Amino acid sequence: MKVLVTGASGRIGRTFIREYRNYYFFRLMLHKKPLEAFEGEVFYGDVSDFDSVLKAVEGVDAIVHLAADARVEAEWNSILYTNIIGTYNVFEAARLSNVKKIVYASSNHACGTLVNEMDIVGPDAPIAPDSLYGVSKVFGEALAHYYSKKHGISIICLRIGICRDLDDPSQFFKEYFSGVKVHPTYSPEKILGLWISASDMAQLIHRSLESNIKFGIFYGISNNRHPAFDISETKAELGYEPKDCAEDHLKF
Repeated sequence: MKVLVTGASGRIGRTFIREYRNYYFFRLMLHKKPLEAFEGEVFYGDVSDFDSVLKAVEGVDAIVHLAADARVEAEWNSILYTNIIGTYNVFEAARLSNVKKIVYASSNHACGTLVNEMDIVGPDAPIAPDSLYGVSKVFGEALAHYYSKKHGISIICLRIGICRDLDDPSQFFKEYFSGVKVHPTYSPEKILGLWISASDMAQLIHRSLESNIKFGIFYGISNNRHPAFDISETKAELGYEPKDCAEDHLKF
């Protein structure tokens, strides 16, 4: 399967490509040069430019759309062009190029206010964005539903928790619990509950690409002891088997 990965130089894209480079033939769409050597096809362009996206999409079997301004407090113009127009461009280019499989990187911020209000957010929870960034991800989910139902494209939306490409995330957690860092939305306990390792995230993308589901929105976190999301549906429908646990990395 030839897979286009947008936003491939980000923490999720790097790990997915590294762990599944012998499983898929990758084509990368990058806004800048990759951080490490890559043997494969590379397109340089911005997802907000439709012609660039259309060229990158041509001839692929599936798309993993990771490109976004992922800052919770990102400015509206950046959100508009990268997250909203960029996502439309990817979906529309897929339609024109007859690509029938997309994995869309949504976010926990699509329901961020519920994360703070509830012990655990389940699959049937309503949308509840906590920021304009979260709003842009809700837009992407709605657009995915439209393109799936109207144009027959299989689109899996992943409400990704908090992911960092770290071999040992203990220092990352320590900075929040000690108050060195303050998350704009979540408490340290919620950060633990939302955590997903880069390796688990890569597996979740792989499971999504291999699924036969026409449309779905699924939560993505690791096998945390105090989860912020109920991922039973993700496990049952996608075959996701998370290997990591946030609490195993609490070394302070």
